[in-house]
Amino acid sequence: MATQTKTRKSAEERREEIVAAAFEHFAQSGYNGASTDAIARDAGISQPYLFRLFRTKRELFLACQQRSHERIVQTFERAAEGVPQEERLEAMGHAYVGLLADRTALLFQMQSYAACADPEIQARVRERFGETVQVVTRLSGAAPHEVWQFFSFGMLLNVMASLDLQSIADDVEWAKVWCDPSELMSAARA
Repeated sequence: MATQTKTRKSAEERREEIVAAAFEHFAQSGYNGASTDAIARDAGISQPYLFRLFRTKRELFLACQQRSHERIVQTFERAAEGVPQEERLEAMGHAYVGLLADRTALLFQMQSYAACADPEIQARVRERFGETVQVVTRLSGAAPHEVWQFFSFGMLLNVMASLDLQSIADDVEWAKVWCDPSELMSAARA
């Protein structure tokens, strides 16, 4: 009878598992509401081990925020690939709409803004937001007012998706109109 040997996971593999579990908890409960004990349980580790890999809850939250930032930037870079520069802003906007389907990622993104009462989190979120603005500006070649409008629409789309307007669109006229904002966006650009 052969004995099975259990392969130990590396610290980096464990860190990834913890970040995945924490992402869910922070998305649902926010920075202050999420429990590191519950995160550790969901990751299949002890809370002391969680704190060996991430010294503080803030450090863990910022690792999740970095993952969120990278996901958005990578989406914009892929969307702009091979597209004429004058069409890139629109292509990135459409790609961003696709990201909104991941409710957990959307809620985490919103929670990262809400966590800005913490100065260290605010500094990091501000820095990452600035990097995203720079990436969109570089990829699109758009003027500052166009990039500002791009992010304005994106933030409004975040709010609309987090409110799940689709669930009330059949009964509420304004929600129905806002669920397909392409006409509204075109009129706003004119």
